[in-house]
Amino acid sequence: MLIGRVIGDVVATQKVPSHEGRKILVVQPINLDGTDRGDPVLALDAVSAGIGERVLLTTEGFSAMTAVGRPNSPIDSAVIGVIDSIDLPGL
Repeated sequence: MLIGRVIGDVVATQKVPSHEGRKILVVQPINLDGTDRGDPVLALDAVSAGIGERVLLTTEGFSAMTAVGRPNSPIDSAVIGVIDSIDLPGL
């Protein structure tokens, strides 16, 4: 799992049937200090996340498919949680 920040969404008028009814988000993976980590990714939204929110992102195909209830679908990543806060004792 990764931490990310939703930076946009994708409007697609044509989708494979397994993606119908789901939002596709543009998510920027981030480090614990909030700095960007690598390139943004596209992820199917399982939790109704919005732009600007910090989220949990799974980038394992099987985990992403099952998280959004779409087994055997062409899904590489999914947003599976919205982060309320991060506590790092001792740092």
